[in-house]
Amino acid sequence: MTPLYDTSLPFWRGNLHTHSNLSDGALEPAEVCRRYRAEGYDFIALTDHFIGFFGYPIADTVPFRDADFTTILGAELHSGAMENGELWHILAVGLPPDFAPGKVFSFDAHPDQETGPEIAARAVAAGAFVAVAHPHWSGLTLADARALETAHAVETYNHGCAMGCDRADGFHTLDLLLGEGRRLNLIATDDAHFTEPDHFGGWVRVGARENTPEALLAALKSGHYYSSQGPELRQITWNETSVTVECSAVASVIVQGQGTAAVAQHGQSLTRVEIPLSRLSKSPWFRVSVIDAAGKRAWSNPVWRSA
Repeated sequence: MTPLYDTSLPFWRGNLHTHSNLSDGALEPAEVCRRYRAEGYDFIALTDHFIGFFGYPIADTVPFRDADFTTILGAELHSGAMENGELWHILAVGLPPDFAPGKVFSFDAHPDQETGPEIAARAVAAGAFVAVAHPHWSGLTLADARALETAHAVETYNHGCAMGCDRADGFHTLDLLLGEGRRLNLIATDDAHFTEPDHFGGWVRVGARENTPEALLAALKSGHYYSSQGPELRQITWNETSVTVECSAVASVIVQGQGTAAVAQHGQSLTRVEIPLSRLSKSPWFRVSVIDAAGKRAWSNPVWRSA
């Protein structure tokens, strides 16, 4: 059986999508960091809106780091128009503090701006982990998603969008791209502004030797993490015929593959489940969802069954 996670490493809890009053959030950066730390998070990325109206902020959260809590510099990038004419939203975690702004003053798209794919590629070249932000909320089309060729992940659960407009999902976008052979991962986030109950609802657990920006960023790029609203994924192992999932107590374990392929097992206080892959025999990838008795979920990244 092949293990998905290196369980000799600690798994750090973090939020990758957060806003402060440097853009349209309600709280000072120091207070945002304090609240996440108080709620048991090991790290956050403060990702304010990178537009001229707010002074193109990349929040300096370095002063809020210590031995138990760290931060990764980042921003929510905007530039160019999606197919619906609205401005791109692209999450970039791990940006240098001097990342060059584009010609984006407000939340309006203009023809003389970089395209979304261009600013995403520039962020990746600068060292960032880049994700397609809230595809459902944005009205992202499949053509839009295909164009972001440099992205590492799709934001498949956005807690702020769940609370604010009931448009939290990105799994449809992810699965369509996986079906075309795109090796993308997924993230759950808050998109917290602290103006409504948009915080502490979605996070990643990153397996890394140290709770440092460098180690966390490397693990994010390699996909050594999972996403959650509460449950823990402790290990996933697989071979050609089955997948074994070890987790905190849940009510459902589901393995999804390409198209309609999916197998579920339901029960009470499930902590170790073996699921046959015969239903997924033609799928080149699978991913795992677990759901606890309260309806909270955790999700693995996609696993490709061949190199």
